[in-house]
Amino acid sequence: MRKKMIAGNWKMNMTPSKAKELVTLLEPSIDIPDVDVVLCVPAIDIMPVTDIVKGTNIKVGAENMYYEEKGAYTGELSAEMLTDAGVSYVILGHSERRQYFHEDDAIINKKIKKALEHNITPIACCGETLGQRECNVTLNVIRKQIQEMFEGIDAFDAADCIIAYEPIWAIGTGKVATAEQAQEVCHSIREVMKDLYDNITADKVRVLYGGSMNEGNALSLLTQPDIDGGLIGGASLKMEFAKIVGSAHTNVAV
Repeated sequence: MRKKMIAGNWKMNMTPSKAKELVTLLEPSIDIPDVDVVLCVPAIDIMPVTDIVKGTNIKVGAENMYYEEKGAYTGELSAEMLTDAGVSYVILGHSERRQYFHEDDAIINKKIKKALEHNITPIACCGETLGQRECNVTLNVIRKQIQEMFEGIDAFDAADCIIAYEPIWAIGTGKVATAEQAQEVCHSIREVMKDLYDNITADKVRVLYGGSMNEGNALSLLTQPDIDGGLIGGASLKMEFAKIVGSAHTNVAV
């Protein structure tokens, strides 16, 4: 059985002092052994947040990472820097990175490989625009993204990756895919992994839903058979995040 995961994506929010305040408040409610809880925070917040969650089940993730080991890449962070700071996970291929920083699946593929080399678990994002959904090409778009992101990655490593389905039209808009829509795409993601690798690998990969998941819709999404958790944006900056983690715990208990 795949363990549920709730990961927060803070994006460009929270100064170190505010990060400490929030995590101190959240920690007693989100330190749950039967749910993997990850806080993916801005680079400047990684070390203070790591200090607060030390000794708990809560893990810290980064929001991005470069694919080179080191060098003249001003402003970038290497995998070694992240591991040394206590990072266990990294979000790669988020639609905002694709849109604003022109990252494509080939670049994301390099980043995934580098993260795996350093034992950082990638949270690889995929998703369609509203126009693509309205043209009924969602599953084709998702298949292409996954095929290119996992090019040259073997089954052993692929099984340890996390895939986050984030319909672009639902990110930060308050709109959310219905539980049935989200399940359809998350199931198709597992089918793509089955085609690329095998049944065992596809069954091991955890698929998260991201796209305005909140305390009101979390349980209906998390009870879907192919949705193994959530990648949470705005709600991860509030105490509401603890309620979503609680929904994952309830689902495990059921």
